[in-house]
Amino acid sequence: MLVVDWRSEQDYANFEKAETADIAWEWLRRDSEYEQEFRNLTSAAQSSGTPHQFRKKWGLSFRS
Repeated sequence: MLVVDWRSEQDYANFEKAETADIAWEWLRRDSEYEQEFRNLTSAAQSSGTPHQFRKKWGLSFRS
């Protein structure tokens, strides 16, 4: 997982251009419970599509 120092102005130089989904992802990826649950998903579940229950709990929707 990419580590970004939230105190670094350089790491967030393009923040003004961020969209709602970008900000939501920054928030979610820092949530330790989300991170642990994602790690607990099997690699098969991760590669075949995130399970519905996990997506619903975390408010995830994927568009292609």
